[in-house]
Amino acid sequence: MTKTSHYFLLLLAAVSLAACTSTVVRKPAQADRPPAARPGTPPPPAGSVAVVKRGDTLYGIAFRNGLDVREVAAWNGIGPPYTIYPGQRLRLSPRAGARATPSTTAGATPRRAVSPGTSAGTGPRTPAATAGSPASATPRPTRPPATQGTTPPLPTPPAQPVASNFDWRWPAQGSLLNRFVAGEPTRQGIDIGGESGAPVQAAADGVVVYSGSGLVGYGELIIVKHNDAWLSAYGHNRARLVNEGAIVKAGQQIAVMGRTGAPREMLHFEIRHNGRPVDPMLYLPRR
Repeated sequence: MTKTSHYFLLLLAAVSLAACTSTVVRKPAQADRPPAARPGTPPPPAGSVAVVKRGDTLYGIAFRNGLDVREVAAWNGIGPPYTIYPGQRLRLSPRAGARATPSTTAGATPRRAVSPGTSAGTGPRTPAATAGSPASATPRPTRPPATQGTTPPLPTPPAQPVASNFDWRWPAQGSLLNRFVAGEPTRQGIDIGGESGAPVQAAADGVVVYSGSGLVGYGELIIVKHNDAWLSAYGHNRARLVNEGAIVKAGQQIAVMGRTGAPREMLHFEIRHNGRPVDPMLYLPRR
């Protein structure tokens, strides 16, 4: 074999090896794409915008995005009664450099539930030992020194519910199917199982600020505003019995239980404080 033929065979082998090891690039299939937004999705990132569709309300848009309606109104220069129009573009975050609204100010200390007979932020106190008293003379047990370079973590106190000052009622009779799970997008409330046609009642006095089926995943939905900070939501109804603007009383029937947007007859119930879901079981009476 000549030297030229030898070089030719080596070149042919190198080309064949490169063809075998080339990387195949494919377009992502439908299953590879991220799922669509689901109920309870965390607040949108900075710069997000919502385009108003026919039937939308500012309360519905804020609820869908986990925001306080007062924040959305302030970011877009909208005053009460929060009228919006189809095609309108709404900011879902403050402008860069804008001051935070009172409900989202960083470092703010939330109000907490206070037990009867105690003052907010206080607890049982231990009398200070006086000089010369037996307590001050008793030697304290010494702790073993911490390992150099490490600091023992401080225990985290359990979170307490924010005081609502409402006499909440159960919105429906039935078995508890699912409970609230913080941070879980599909578990931002509780699910109460029941029979189709069972009454759904307002959990507290308020005014209806949303009555429709435009929020994906909630079916026929009603949202009741109790004050500027507190809302309650009632989803998967078979029929809605109240319209937006209606004033309702605690215990008043506002809907009929169904399964719109759900695998079975149930009521999905949420309580939100400043637009953020809280655990309804911390507020509903035991039964």
